[in-house]
Amino acid sequence: MNEEKILIVRCGEVALKGMNKPYFERILAERIKKRLAMSGFGSSQVKRHEGLIFVRFPKDWEYEDVAKEISKVFGVASISPAVEAESNLDAIGEEAVKLMLELIEKRGITTFKAEAKRADKSFPITSPEIAKIMGAKVLKGCKVLKVDVHHPDVLLHVDLRHDKSYIYTDKLPGFGGLPLGTNGKGMVLLSGGIDSPVAAWMMAKRGMIIEAVHFHSYPYTSQRAQEKVEELASIVASYTGDFKLHVINILPIQEEIVKNCPEAETTIHVRRFMMRIAERIAEKTRSMMLITGENLGQVASQTAEALVVTDSVVKMPVMRPLIAMDKVDIMEKAQEIGTFETSIEPYEDCCTVFLPKHPTTKPKLDRIIESESKLDVEALVEAAVASENIIEIKGL
Repeated sequence: MNEEKILIVRCGEVALKGMNKPYFERILAERIKKRLAMSGFGSSQVKRHEGLIFVRFPKDWEYEDVAKEISKVFGVASISPAVEAESNLDAIGEEAVKLMLELIEKRGITTFKAEAKRADKSFPITSPEIAKIMGAKVLKGCKVLKVDVHHPDVLLHVDLRHDKSYIYTDKLPGFGGLPLGTNGKGMVLLSGGIDSPVAAWMMAKRGMIIEAVHFHSYPYTSQRAQEKVEELASIVASYTGDFKLHVINILPIQEEIVKNCPEAETTIHVRRFMMRIAERIAEKTRSMMLITGENLGQVASQTAEALVVTDSVVKMPVMRPLIAMDKVDIMEKAQEIGTFETSIEPYEDCCTVFLPKHPTTKPKLDRIIESESKLDVEALVEAAVASENIIEIKGL
């Protein structure tokens, strides 16, 4: 009788990393350990073995509870509750029959198909032969079951290895991607909208550590509007772990722009200042790039011409993971990761303050530079950076 439960964790894209594969696997295993420790499952054992990660935990814990936490770790492709057996056909068959009897009782299954993978190539029987033998043993031990090779109720998997073998039926999906911390660090421009939290999540999924900068226009924007952004940041942090939120009041800059620049250009000028400020903070925090939730053509400041003019004020690369996505797809992703309901709360945003009636959609860089010549750009940027408020955003 097994005194512990086992989850098999598959590494997905990590498996394609060639010579770097052990490094990515090690980071992924460490992330899983940390996630489980922070969510109350710290006594789990997490070990790498032959391209898989095995998580062992007490038998009185539920598979679903532990798997749910592991599935949120970037780099995890899928997870399977499994039973372990000695690597001989009788022992494997005995455990397979026990597992299928449980599924008959719990799910009422009537059909199955057996599949086998022989990781230990020294084993004298091929994978198809192992599958046939396992199928015969299950049919003998579970009289109500029949084989259905096309549409089975359950796929019975046997993973035969040198020391131990594993039997499982389910593959629970993970988010995939790459382990957090394997792809540098980026600075996210985080608003209270739908898009930027999704952009932050997507870059973190690619292995990037994130920090964030948020702009507000207090007192035109309320304290509750900032609290909304902090809530969004906390949801993102439930996937990424702790990070810093750099909060900047951009109202003094907006007021100077309104006084000195054409109304139609207001939004573009504000965006250019945001990028300058974000880059300064990114440099201080050793971030490699800026990340925004902009989507091509979605609003006036996100036309191709506007994005080119906006980017011209920074030297850092600007990552826009949502640039070609449909809005519906972005909303669906926000719902999936849990940020959508908070994002649609009706609190004002700094981008709506002093919003021009007819914003320019095809700004000319030379005209924008001419308008900005009436502003003390450097002094305004330095004052904004100096006044930042840093909030520690906690993960779990």
